[in-house]
Amino acid sequence: MLRHIALLLCLAAPLQAAELPKPDAVFATPDQASVELGWLLFYDPVLSGNQSVACATCHHPKFGTSDGVSLSLGDGATGLGPERVVDPQNLPEQRIPRNAPALFNLGADEFSVMFHDGRLEADASKPNGIRTPLGDEMVLGFDSVLSAQAMFPVLSGDEMAGHYSENEISKAVRLGHLTHNGGAWDLIAQRISAIPAYRQRFDQVIGADQPIGFTDISNVLADFIAVEWRADNSAFDLHLRGTAPLSGAALDGMNLFYGAAGCGSCHSGQFQTDHGFHAIAMPQIGPGKGARFESHHRDTGRMRVTGRAEDAYRFRTPSLRNVTQTGPYGHAGAYASLEDVIRHHLDPEAALQAYRLDKAVLQSLPGAVDTWVLDRPEEMAAIAAANELAPRPLADDQIADLLAFLAALDDPTGLTGRLGVPKAVPSGLPVDR
Repeated sequence: MLRHIALLLCLAAPLQAAELPKPDAVFATPDQASVELGWLLFYDPVLSGNQSVACATCHHPKFGTSDGVSLSLGDGATGLGPERVVDPQNLPEQRIPRNAPALFNLGADEFSVMFHDGRLEADASKPNGIRTPLGDEMVLGFDSVLSAQAMFPVLSGDEMAGHYSENEISKAVRLGHLTHNGGAWDLIAQRISAIPAYRQRFDQVIGADQPIGFTDISNVLADFIAVEWRADNSAFDLHLRGTAPLSGAALDGMNLFYGAAGCGSCHSGQFQTDHGFHAIAMPQIGPGKGARFESHHRDTGRMRVTGRAEDAYRFRTPSLRNVTQTGPYGHAGAYASLEDVIRHHLDPEAALQAYRLDKAVLQSLPGAVDTWVLDRPEEMAAIAAANELAPRPLADDQIADLLAFLAALDDPTGLTGRLGVPKAVPSGLPVDR
């Protein structure tokens, strides 16, 4: 499924402190039966090829709906977060190339672009209203872009499908059998249909006479995410509504964020994102984003989607809701510390050149490619050349004020979720807690 894109405290032209966003986000209101069904499926490893990885493995409330590491270990590992360890008998082929983004407020209508590079997005010109890498193979039936994003992790060998040829789903993925009868999605739907407790719950949602399709599964997952991690009741939201004004360092930080520091020029709107793409010389670690046949270890971000040279190394502006709990930060999780990523924005090119891997959080993976960003001067130069941000000094006390404001974006209910972690799931498989 679904993790962090580049944290952009965009230091551009200053805004006036009075130019605060409106607390006017519009949210979906799913049916409770659908929400509860999605809740069980979200925590159930049954959706993965080897039935060992759940959506919650990389998006767990214990780690702010992420997993607390820079680059996740999916299939071939056990445990949660930084304590997740590889199975020596079934080593992951590589780390997942990008940081697992948080899931807060994805049920709001404004979230119409998904993933670090925006490769999945609403597009009215497409027959199904969604642009995806599957192109014409994309099937109808997804209720939203949020629903459609659930199709990607289950088709990824590194994330949920498993190694090539080790289970029927990974075999289907390897052969390119994805969306038609007998393809990977169909196999997953058949697996769910065979579990009586799931069939009974789907009867309440889609009708007793209706076959369960993969889009039905992804739709209820989206309904759960939309409700469980709605986070619009932070101290900042209360300030916007005029019910409990901010004060002290948080207020000073807010005025700086929307004023002299210019952070709000990219982190705009109620949830601090313009949903755009920006290049800020964020360090690249790990295997990079590429096809299996490609030998490089780089990640050119939005350019992989658009093919435009001007989009090189641009990544989507993340929302900053509950940001104090969602590190590491950056599209590759380069920074474990929120303060470090703020300081990166003050002089991105200098920060890139000074970067060291000890700022990240990486579990042990024998043979992993992790440090190439430090060893490839030509790629470091290309990342630096694409940077959009001019150096802008801030004093230490101003950075402290910004951190205080970012803490005011935390919503305790959104962080913990409304249903919590289920004690058990209908498949009978273990639930990571």
